[in-house]
Amino acid sequence: MNKIVIVLLVVCLNVPVYGQGGKGFVIIEKKNQKQVDILFNNKLLTSYCYYDSIRKPILFPVNTIEGVTVTRGYPIAPRPGDQTDHPHHTGMWLNYESVNGLDYWNNSTAIPVEKRNLYGTIIHKKIVQKNSSGNRASLTTEASWVEPGNRTVLREKTVYYFRVKGTNFIIDRFTTLTATDTAVLFKDVKDGFFAIRVASELELTAKEPSTYLDDKGNSTTVMNSVGSGMYYSSNGLKGDSVWGTKGKWVMLTGRKDNTDITIGIIDHPKNIGYPAYWHARGYGLFSVNPLGRKIFSNGKEELNFSLKAKESVTFRYRVVIHSGSKLTNNEMNAFSADFDLVK
Repeated sequence: MNKIVIVLLVVCLNVPVYGQGGKGFVIIEKKNQKQVDILFNNKLLTSYCYYDSIRKPILFPVNTIEGVTVTRGYPIAPRPGDQTDHPHHTGMWLNYESVNGLDYWNNSTAIPVEKRNLYGTIIHKKIVQKNSSGNRASLTTEASWVEPGNRTVLREKTVYYFRVKGTNFIIDRFTTLTATDTAVLFKDVKDGFFAIRVASELELTAKEPSTYLDDKGNSTTVMNSVGSGMYYSSNGLKGDSVWGTKGKWVMLTGRKDNTDITIGIIDHPKNIGYPAYWHARGYGLFSVNPLGRKIFSNGKEELNFSLKAKESVTFRYRVVIHSGSKLTNNEMNAFSADFDLVK
């Protein structure tokens, strides 16, 4: 009798019940909302989202294990203090500025209709598999990189591995891109490839506005908020000096909601262009670009990577969302060494 009463109370109060006692990872697919929620101990860590308005699948929001959101809310769920530049910087994502001449990176609903023929879209196709057990979970997805006219040039299969270890939320992303019936050229450009746009509190502080141009001459002016962020690279550089340099990893430390936070992104030795150049901007764009060399090296290097028809390439990245303290270089080196062993 008591058990029946408890169940009725849970249903009436609309309290979610996830697994046995709500402990560990649980994955909840919400097809009508076009998202898949990843929860740990009944708290949302992130969601895999494939909203039509975003032009690519993303993880959004991204939270610490205590629930502090480290991603910018704009344009999906704007928060006070959000910068409103670059509407294509949403959550955590992977795409590129020049694929067979089309721009997948800068695409968003802000692009005028008459210019949308210059941009490509990544369309979610299906959830292949989802698994969760204790402090580990995984989600496998498929997507298509599509040209205007709906022709698919790349098929994408991505596996997200989620793990909680102590105060660390760890995301490993393995993405395999396969050319369809024609060759695919990733032209050497600046904007790419695997990225996160962080909350304003984690931005670096700037003394004056900065203006940035994309490959089509469109300019965006950004004024950093008074953030607490600081970049550190495996190459020993820090702050804005990290941009345009190579490194095995880069971490961004800062403070939000009275909590010390570190976001670390780690490259993998099997990736093209390892160690990659870092497209890490003070205004909150934190990105690693394995395919862009020319602009970062002042013309000394160039990589125009291509796939033959039916050929595949895999990219591997690890993200560490740490809370409660600032990770040290030694701790990041340990995460990197562990990731190096992953096949």
